[in-house]
Formats: sequence, C-alpha cells, structure tokens
Amino acid sequence: MIPPKNFATFVKIFCVSQALVIIPTYNEIENIAPILQRLLAMEQYDVLVVDDNSPDGTANKVQEIAQNNPGRIYLEKRLKKKGLGTAYIHGFKWALERDYQYIFEMDADFSHNPDDLDYLYEACKNGADMSIGSRYVSGVNVVNWPMSRVLLSWLASKYVRFITGMDIHDTTAGFVCYQRRVLEAINLNKIQFIGYAFQIEMKFKAYLKKFTIIEVPVIFTDRFRGKSKMSGGIISEAIFGVIKLKLKSIFSSP
Repeated sequence: MIPPKNFATFVKIFCVSQALVIIPTYNEIENIAPILQRLLAMEQYDVLVVDDNSPDGTANKVQEIAQNNPGRIYLEKRLKKKGLGTAYIHGFKWALERDYQYIFEMDADFSHNPDDLDYLYEACKNGADMSIGSRYVSGVNVVNWPMSRVLLSWLASKYVRFITGMDIHDTTAGFVCYQRRVLEAINLNKIQFIGYAFQIEMKFKAYLKKFTIIEVPVIFTDRFRGKSKMSGGIISEAIFGVIKLKLKSIFSSP
C-alpha cells in the first residue's frame, strides 16, 4: 500500500479513535472553526457536529473543515431546529453504530474548555461509567455569568438533587463523558425532554441503572461570541420535568 500524501490521514487509517466529541450547533458560525481547530490539535478525539440547518452557514464551515480533515471531523445536518436533546440523541445513535467507546457532550462556544476533555476521559478510563464536568462540585466555578443566572443554575441543581435523590452537585451540566455501555443501557428512544431537562434526564437514567457517576471540577466560562439558546420554556421544562421523572421512576422500572 502506498501511504497517502497526507500523513495524518495515513495514521488515522490504522489508529482508530475510541473517543467521539459530539457538538450540537445552531448559528455558531463565530465559534465553530476555532473550536474544531482546538479539537483537531487533540489527536485522541474525533468530532461529530450535529447541525440543525443553521441559517448562518455553520454546517458549510464544518463541511469545509471536515473535507480537509477526513476521519476526524464529521457532520450530520438535520433539516430543522429540533432541540438540544434530540441533537444529542442523534449523535449518540451515530456513535453507537460505530466503534466509539467514550462519547462526549460539549458546547461549541468555549464555555467548556477543550483541555478539560482529558480529565473527563481519564475519569471514565479509570472507573467512572459517566463523568461530569461540574461547575459546583468544588464551590461555584462560573465566569462571566450575571449573578442572577448563576443563582438560577445553582438553585436548579439543588432542586433537582433534592427531588431525585441523586448525589450530583451539577445536575444540569452539559459537559459529559459516557462510557459506551451507559448509552447502550439507556433506551434513547424513550428520552422525553429536548431542552434543559434533557441533561437531567440522562443523568437520572444512568443513576437509576446504578452506573458509577463521577463529577470532575471544571471552570465554566460564558460565551464571548454568539447568542445563548436559553429560554423561559427550557427552564419551565426542567422545573416540572424533574417531578415527572421522579414520579415515573417510582411506578416503573428504569
């Protein structure tokens, strides 16, 4: 066999990554190229971007970068905006159809530091079934949020912890690593929530199945570019969805 001109591609053919970072996007044109370049420098990770037909051209930029980095960057483009939870479910199913053993959730806007991926990865390679990049396990580690939003997020996690009984400080965190077996054990077709409550539901399902969940302290930095997708409806879904999850868990098997 004649090695490809691009040696990185040649190496990739024989060194298949076990780790996939899933990034859902909607109008992230300001952030997507910088975040992908950072992740490309971390050779242990492949990246799947699940884009909800962003009108700002996010998917086109991802496709351009993917063409220059075959075997590292992948794009799944959906026809319309369907919500964060369904984007991640789409990505999880894509990963499970392949040989990835460690599957990550991560935002596109640098609120999750790419360097912290290694800490989540190590936690799962050393005994955790699910590791969480936690803002609240060692105090309150949030930068650039107004105090009102910090308080809302912190109280939401306290509320969820009280209702569900989970020993997790950051129940709404969206920076997560799953071992493959966790996603295989959870019926992804029965995940109910698509917004803020999706993160809670996934943790609760893993908790009910008695998987080992470890929180890794990270510093969360609010986005500098682009607009937040937070809304009142998403928060409402979380508040009332938690009660629904708890009641359902009492009367049915996980």
